[in-house]
Amino acid sequence: MTCTQCGTQNPDDGTFCVGCGQALQAAPAPQYAPPAPQYAAPAVDDEAKDAEDNKVMGILAYFGPLALIPWLTKKDSPFAQFHGKQGMNLLVLWVGYVIVNIILSAIKITKTDYYWGVPVETKATPWFILLIIWLLSIGVLVLAIIGIINAVKGLKKELPLIGKIKIFK
Repeated sequence: MTCTQCGTQNPDDGTFCVGCGQALQAAPAPQYAPPAPQYAAPAVDDEAKDAEDNKVMGILAYFGPLALIPWLTKKDSPFAQFHGKQGMNLLVLWVGYVIVNIILSAIKITKTDYYWGVPVETKATPWFILLIIWLLSIGVLVLAIIGIINAVKGLKKELPLIGKIKIFK
């Protein structure tokens, strides 16, 4: 404790200053004042409101040709435009998949099967080509599901592998 009269440092338990004899006064304890209540309405985040208002359009974007609906009709919504463009990228990938599917399905091999001892030649697509076609279709489906989940959550998150491709402006 410091004396206010002479500035001498005194022990904390003393009642008089050791230097001048002045009565020591303890410093007043700081008073706690609770913060004033805030009655202002919370600010509405424009992006969150846009995402909530256009969630259905974001979901529609991942259903093949329906991606045109948000992309062409919701020009004022950044959320719908983002998912519309992602859906259009997925649509281009899906069209590419269909073309590859047609080409690979055209590959046939001739094999001989025996029915009741009679040899019959048949043409069929090899199993490994069918596996490739199936895996490609699963990949497109998984990307669509990821996009739908992002739209439902209100996120503007790019799709893996194709999200960074900017085909549509």
